[in-house]
Amino acid sequence: MSDDERTHGDGGAPDGDRRPGNGDAEHGRNAGGTTGDGGDGGTAPSGGGHADDGEESAARTRRRYPGISSRAYEHPADRSALVSLRKLTGFETVFKALSSMIPERSLRLMFLSDSVRVDENQFAHLHAMLVDACDILDLERVPPFYVTQDPQPNAMCIGLDQPIIVVTTGLVELLDEEEMRAVIGHEVGHALSGHAVYRTILLFLTSMAVRVAWIPLGNIAIMAIVTALREWFRKSELSADRAGLLVGQDLDASLRGLMKLAGGNHLHHMNVDSFLKQAEEYEAGGDVRDSVLKILTVLPRTHPFAAVRAAQLKRWSQTRDYQRLCHGHYPRRDEDRDARVTDSVRESAAHYAGTVKNSKDPLMKLVNDVASGAGELGGKLRDFARGTGRPPRPGGTGGTGGTGGTGTDGGDGGTTGPGQGGEGPGEGPAGGTGPGPGTGPGKS
Repeated sequence: MSDDERTHGDGGAPDGDRRPGNGDAEHGRNAGGTTGDGGDGGTAPSGGGHADDGEESAARTRRRYPGISSRAYEHPADRSALVSLRKLTGFETVFKALSSMIPERSLRLMFLSDSVRVDENQFAHLHAMLVDACDILDLERVPPFYVTQDPQPNAMCIGLDQPIIVVTTGLVELLDEEEMRAVIGHEVGHALSGHAVYRTILLFLTSMAVRVAWIPLGNIAIMAIVTALREWFRKSELSADRAGLLVGQDLDASLRGLMKLAGGNHLHHMNVDSFLKQAEEYEAGGDVRDSVLKILTVLPRTHPFAAVRAAQLKRWSQTRDYQRLCHGHYPRRDEDRDARVTDSVRESAAHYAGTVKNSKDPLMKLVNDVASGAGELGGKLRDFARGTGRPPRPGGTGGTGGTGGTGTDGGDGGTTGPGQGGEGPGEGPAGGTGPGPGTGPGKS
């Protein structure tokens, strides 16, 4: 067996042997994988389904990714949004202030006193999956893990110095073992990417915005940062979904989990392929008014819509980048210091350009058409300035006119041209009255 593969059982490295990553993720109602009766599997090994298949699932051989950098699975829009967030005026000041104000110790005490800690004796199957996920993504220490009573399916990873993973009883009861494995991998991916600290700050800023709503302009200033944080966090969810697929290595399970978060535990009434078609209809349907409504609807959310997330994950599983990653070709953590921000910005720019170009959304099509038209006009103006082309005529290019006869020195002044001026605002070269010093006027 190669170094990149290992058979994982219910055991794993003890918590003390690993160092916690700096990650935070909220796996809310819109976080997770979708479910259905069918769906396309990825190239990663697929397996198990339900909790009663635990022994078979535990014995599965799962690929490990030693030393993997979070850059291997991070969505380009995630990195771009985080760069933009850090450049936001006032963000660094707020970040430093809140880092010292947030009572992280009280968070730990709250979960310790009012939730069930996951370990070898409590929710042992969840503990085994967490250890396995940390082993696969090479996270050096297993984060503390709690189950809290809440019927709403949710999961999150918060904390400043050390991430804490929390899942609700509603999520535990909703998902089967392989779907839950993808969710835990999702949260471990947040931890490895260092998302926890920003998510924690978003939670406190959202609460603070409510408290200072009565102060003139106070709410506006805070909500500007909250809106930017939410935009980044929605993109970070796409990255964490990818990490969940790397851990679970079962695309069907990831998609089923997302679909369950959208429609509940009714697998016999749902189908993954139909669910993915919903995402296509959402992304392409309607007109520009619908596009604007989509933007307004998603602004207050911390998670993208479940169907959209499922479609994004399915597309990524079909890319060459994912195939290479599965075969061990990925950036390593020890190379992160040599990674350049400009490379990430360039990759993000290429991603957004491709998104606009290939999008079926009416607003994105409009933006692409305007950009294409401006580019074509700019090219014509550039050619004209260089003397290699004619200036563009206002109103478009009309038909080319026929070559009318022109008078010549000492010759007949105007043989009839075979063509006529084209229709439209643009005119062809006029054939014309070419009285030369010779004989009479020519006709066009």
